Amino acid sequence: RVARPPSRCTGLALGTPPRAPRPSGPCAAPRAPNRAAMVLADLGSKLSHALRNMANHTVIDQDVLDAMLQDICKALLQADVNVAQVKQLRTNVKAAINFDTLASGINKRKLIESSIMKELCSMLDPGVKPYEPKKKRPNVIMFVGLQGAGKTTTCTKYAYMYKRKGWKTCLVCADTFRAGAFDQLKQNATKAKIPFYGSYTETDPSVIAGDGVRKFKEEGYEIIIVDTSGRHRQEGALFEEMEQIAAATEPDDVVFVMDSSIGQAAHDQAQAFKEKVAVGSCIITKLDGHAKGGGALSAVAATKAPIIHIGTGEHIDDFEDFEVKAFVSRLLGRGNIAGLMERMKEADVDLEGTEMMKRLASGQWTLRDMREQFQAVMKMGPLSSIMNSFPGMQGLDFRESSLRIKRWMTIMDSMTDEELDDPKVMNMGRVVRIAKGSGYYPGEVVELLEQFKMMQTTMQKTMKKNKKLGKQTDIRNMDSQTVASMMSRMNPQMLQHLGGVEGLDKMMKEMEQAEKSYKK
Repeated sequence: RVARPPSRCTGLALGTPPRAPRPSGPCAAPRAPNRAAMVLADLGSKLSHALRNMANHTVIDQDVLDAMLQDICKALLQADVNVAQVKQLRTNVKAAINFDTLASGINKRKLIESSIMKELCSMLDPGVKPYEPKKKRPNVIMFVGLQGAGKTTTCTKYAYMYKRKGWKTCLVCADTFRAGAFDQLKQNATKAKIPFYGSYTETDPSVIAGDGVRKFKEEGYEIIIVDTSGRHRQEGALFEEMEQIAAATEPDDVVFVMDSSIGQAAHDQAQAFKEKVAVGSCIITKLDGHAKGGGALSAVAATKAPIIHIGTGEHIDDFEDFEVKAFVSRLLGRGNIAGLMERMKEADVDLEGTEMMKRLASGQWTLRDMREQFQAVMKMGPLSSIMNSFPGMQGLDFRESSLRIKRWMTIMDSMTDEELDDPKVMNMGRVVRIAKGSGYYPGEVVELLEQFKMMQTTMQKTMKKNKKLGKQTDIRNMDSQTVASMMSRMNPQMLQHLGGVEGLDKMMKEMEQAEKSYKK
């Protein structure tokens, strides 16, 4: 006999889910690479290439400007941005840059770049501020959208993102239309260790939503996410159900989840939903696999519904905040140092940690210190997202680097306290034991030890050099040659992508300026 499931189901995953096969090691299954040349990275590299071509000319004149605008317009059209919007951008840039009236001495390159950035920002900015959740009070967020847009997965990503920031989050499944919807939400919530609420027997979604929201409010949850039913198309039954759930839960914000693959059609879809329910903001999903993402972003912005997040992959942390200026800055290869600083602040990462600096200066930097630094970086989010915040890094694939860091952390977890605090005790017998304990080859343990030795030697040399020159003993004061050496070991593509040591030197100066302006 099969036991009947309970009529109500709430829960929190207390156990650890089954461990997925490791991506590298003796029995590893090959994992599909992250499409770094996805729509946004592809669009960004084309825009950056157009600006670089313009900057390489000795004399900037009307012909150079026209050629650059032609490349930019072509890239935007290939990303399915509306023709009228592209035409408007071209017209506005030409109107802003009049070579006949420009005073001598003005930096034409910077003027053109800032004009392009301004027009791209205006194309994506609806001029409306989205709802901001408030701490120490319940914030009910209702998710709506068509079936297949990735609504349930996005609910979990949204909850997980706020959970990492220290909020008390939960999920309510009010989708009774799609078979297996509650099971999917339950599975996602269990993996993310987020409390959830739903029912196998209740057929009225407004009753489930109302009960779930009431329960979590009583328990003091701050972010209460309500996942609603979707349909294959916009129809009366869907809108009627949404209105009933909204009446039962009284949401603070209604988030519309949309699939980026529909491109410019996103405008009509977002407008239709906004007319029926009080859509406060939008989330665009599946931006990693379609060529129409740019069209979806610009089309939704045209409806005056602000985009708050974008989904860039199928994993739970493939989810990013959407802030127009930062997004365009990254798109043009300028990075987003301010956003990176905010991430570091949230993750409590301190590059100037006095204790670590003292140990480093005295030659006592250990594997334990290295592991703590890796943990701090991983707390900030996906490595690809972090690295793309640096100027010139847009479009590179850091999936392999991320997997390598995770592999090293697993290996270090198999070390004893003595080994973590004194790498000199390492011998082949210990290496074999660590390899068996972590599930990796001895060669991979040796690779970690070699990388540690290289980082230790490089940073100690930098500290001594800075001390002699009277500079602050800070690992950020490395010269470009030293950083280039470390880059080539971590990811050989990085240095080549930046244009060699000269390009790296330029990036480091840009970072220094951006950091100073952020601190002001």
